[in-house]
Amino acid sequence: MKQSGSQGMEIQKLTGLEPKHFADLVRASQLVFDPTGGVFGRHLHVDWSIFGLSPHIIDNLRQLGEKYQYASPHVPMEIIWIQLTPETRSWFIDHKDILWQIEEAFPPIDED
Repeated sequence: MKQSGSQGMEIQKLTGLEPKHFADLVRASQLVFDPTGGVFGRHLHVDWSIFGLSPHIIDNLRQLGEKYQYASPHVPMEIIWIQLTPETRSWFIDHKDILWQIEEAFPPIDED
């Protein structure tokens, strides 16, 4: 457990990424995987390139979104980090402060 925490601190120190950024990334990846938010019968075509996402990053985020589809977005950063490709890591670092815009681009879904 202690090693995991120190890995998270090292990631944070080297990249400037904080736990909130990782939670934003998990939420964004959930949307990349399923932009409808699980609403049956709803279909959306999304041009992810407007968020700076290349096909390789989209693939990586879809895998992450599928894995954490119904999970809390507060997954330990070291667990998420090892699942990111180098290209996704670079994009993530560069876009960490605008990830919330991906979530805001979609209509809210009633979670009750």
